[in-house]
Amino acid sequence: MTVGRSVAHESAALHVTGTALYTDDLVHRTAHVLHAYPVSAPHAHALVTRLDVTPAHRIDGVVRVLTAADVPGVNDAGVKHDEPLFPTEIMFRGHAVCWVLGETLEAARLGAAAVVVDYQELPAVITVPDAIAAGSYQGNTLLLERGAPDFERCDRVFEGEFEFAGQEHFYLETHCSLALVDEAGQVFVQASTQHPSETQEIVAHVLGLSSHEVTVQCLRMGGGFGGKEMQPHGLAAIAALGATLTGRPVRLRLNRAQDMAMTGKRHGFHASWRVGFSGDGDLLALEATLTSDGGWSLDLSEPVLSRALCHIDNAYWIPDIRVTGRVARTHKTSQTAFRGFGGPQGMLVIEDILGRCAPRLGIAPEDLRRRNFYREGQDTPYGQPVRHAERLGRTWQQALATSRWHERQRDVAVFNATHEHRKRALAITPVKFGISFNFTAFNQAGALVHVYKDGSVLINHGGTEMGQGLHTKMLQIAATALGLPLSRVRLAPTRTDKVPNTSATAASSGTDLNGGAVKNACEQILARMEGVPGDTWEQRVSNAYFGRVQLSAAGYYRTEGIHWDAMAMRGNPFKYFVYGVAVAEAEVDAFSGAYEIRRVDIVHDVGDSISPLIDIGQVEGGFLQGLGWLTLEDLRWHEEDGRLLTGGASTYKIPSFSEMPAEFNVGFLQQATEDGVVHGSKAVGEPPFMLAFSVREALRQAVSAFGPGDAPVDLPSPATPEQVYWAIRATAARTADVRLTTMS
Repeated sequence: MTVGRSVAHESAALHVTGTALYTDDLVHRTAHVLHAYPVSAPHAHALVTRLDVTPAHRIDGVVRVLTAADVPGVNDAGVKHDEPLFPTEIMFRGHAVCWVLGETLEAARLGAAAVVVDYQELPAVITVPDAIAAGSYQGNTLLLERGAPDFERCDRVFEGEFEFAGQEHFYLETHCSLALVDEAGQVFVQASTQHPSETQEIVAHVLGLSSHEVTVQCLRMGGGFGGKEMQPHGLAAIAALGATLTGRPVRLRLNRAQDMAMTGKRHGFHASWRVGFSGDGDLLALEATLTSDGGWSLDLSEPVLSRALCHIDNAYWIPDIRVTGRVARTHKTSQTAFRGFGGPQGMLVIEDILGRCAPRLGIAPEDLRRRNFYREGQDTPYGQPVRHAERLGRTWQQALATSRWHERQRDVAVFNATHEHRKRALAITPVKFGISFNFTAFNQAGALVHVYKDGSVLINHGGTEMGQGLHTKMLQIAATALGLPLSRVRLAPTRTDKVPNTSATAASSGTDLNGGAVKNACEQILARMEGVPGDTWEQRVSNAYFGRVQLSAAGYYRTEGIHWDAMAMRGNPFKYFVYGVAVAEAEVDAFSGAYEIRRVDIVHDVGDSISPLIDIGQVEGGFLQGLGWLTLEDLRWHEEDGRLLTGGASTYKIPSFSEMPAEFNVGFLQQATEDGVVHGSKAVGEPPFMLAFSVREALRQAVSAFGPGDAPVDLPSPATPEQVYWAIRATAARTADVRLTTMS
């Protein structure tokens, strides 16, 4: 049985030796490839008044310029039909007006530079506060409510505002597609995409074809994190359009600057809130308005917002709650899915509220959080019972024990008493995260399993591999189901002509859905082989073949027990909840705001792990990416001309080894089997991201230690060293005011 064993990632050796093939590597194995390059608009909002592509054709090596006139089908790349592939109205700086195809990338670039475009510049809305002031919204307004918040009955009431940034995906492999057309007119697209079936659909409708005339394959991705769920479709359509019109393969790969300027990011949010507590610190009422920065088109903004509202409670029981959600339209890239899919944004709001309010209530932050945990029998604001709520307490206690919380709290107090200009703090935060797509139809998957006459096995499933280890888990599930060693099972690339109508590899559902489908296919084959004689697997397979037993099966899985009314914001949208707790220790310097994350201890609920080594890596990676969002990654746009000011690695800082905690301990919750899912395992892709709240809260408490110790601290997000420095200054100023008042 290979399930439950720590095995290496199925492509680990290929990764470290540089022999793993990615989409752009296939260009060098393809003859007569043309290269695509965009003509990007220099305005955030403008009308295209003239487009003259004639000068581009004078450039040596330019083969064709693609414009709206070349589209045989629908000139739109969005599932909401609000994303013109070749726009006449420019909606963000960097918006591609047309694309040049060249014999070389340099020829295409020079051709793009030669294209003449005249614009009529229009007013632009760049920031969310400006969008709110202008009433610039898109999509539906959402309302999540239970009861009626009555602040008159609350002993303590606080209110505030909070605006926090989005996040650049910064996957190692930028967006890339390679398209070609065979002799029968079949369009074949190699794409770095998390959603091959949707890429197939968009390519088909741009080309005016049926889906069966388009095949999309994803060999592997060099990272995705949600950025390749929706955003690859239009780029793949450009490559496919070029291949269709020229009869030659077309490669489209964005360089890093183009990728950052042209593609969507995590949604930034603006939140205004009012919260009420009892005298003992019990949450009684919450009223809030969340406004997400959707950018220029809807993309996935509505479901992202929905999940943000569904996770604003995080791990806490809030009896009366009313939260309004809306999507701002701004003249920026169309913001999109990112690990956590709105959950981190919603949860950050409540964690920031508790972090701000704990000192005002005179309650230690860890006590305020713990006393408001969900208990068995309680429901979420959208009406779903919180199953296994006791695991919150168990995870919390295990984290306290493994981190030596109480002993280290005393050590921190001693350090702070003896160091005037450096302060430390310990913080502990929980995570409760729901697993499933909040679009119910996506909660299904297919797989195709072949057993060959020699007993070897080939599996194909609808999930995509972006480095997260999904393929590794699928191999383990198949090998265990068939009772074989891993060496007898091989996995084929993900493609739409093998497993159709697949869902995106997203929402942390890849293993649950595709694993269920793979297991189902294997069980079908085993059921057919029931009673077939043979001393070995190979003999049984041979006997089954000669006995005319079908040795191939299409597996299927659908998540049971979920339902969701998106407009009423009611139902059971999640199969289960994942729990986790993190303890972080931070040390902060008063003179610079620089900080060190000294130690992190995590206890995470993965159910019964299918592949422990993979899961530990996911917890570590997710946590570090969350730390980046909360403390380092500062997306900034010029507020007048819409330029992305942090448009490269030199200006946008992602976490690296230097941000790794000096001591980093990850453990799994014990006795955490989950019923009704493949091998009792739980999702692990997204939930660990939000464990990084512990770092932000540790920074807040360390800043507070520069004051009297009970000073409330308003900490921006991301909490960069600069922002921490100013928070220290504000805390010190309040302390000085208190001292002066006392002296007078």
